[in-house]
Amino acid sequence: MTEKPHILEPPPGGGAIRRCEACGLGVAGEPGSQSDVLVQLERQRGGELRYRIANRAGLAAWLGGAGWAAIEPGSRYLLTPEAVRRLVSARDQELVRVRWRPLASIALMWGTILNAFTWGRNVALGALGRATPEPAERRWQRGLDALISILATPVVLVASVLLECGAAAAGRGGVQELQLRLA
Repeated sequence: MTEKPHILEPPPGGGAIRRCEACGLGVAGEPGSQSDVLVQLERQRGGELRYRIANRAGLAAWLGGAGWAAIEPGSRYLLTPEAVRRLVSARDQELVRVRWRPLASIALMWGTILNAFTWGRNVALGALGRATPEPAERRWQRGLDALISILATPVVLVASVLLECGAAAAGRGGVQELQLRLA
């Protein structure tokens, strides 16, 4: 995380996303401190030393770019398993297991692909309560977004399953559960 990040693409709210060349950590806006990233990581804690992250190094993130469904309003740090491994080593923990979360990953891929066809962002995932939607500005665009989401879902869902299964086999799944232990 000490390497100078380079600019990738703008996040939804403007600004820039920077990426650490060594670990893949994405930062929306200006870089913060290591403790800021650890605070966000703790918000993603699901159990004793278990964390669920949207994988910035995943295929869905690569395909989606700025349309990646995991980028939501207020997103600041976009994590990878390698970034987490490096971050927690500073607090005497080690990453012992990375597990692909298939249903969450397929939903993230589905939302990412649908974002490519709609004016708004995370419209379908938002309707399901799985993300914060950013509806299109105009009423007719919002109506078309709903129609596109409904009509495209069967094909996009099949593509999402195939893409995400391939990504998981290559170690690039979209949502991963990380298990840590004290070193």
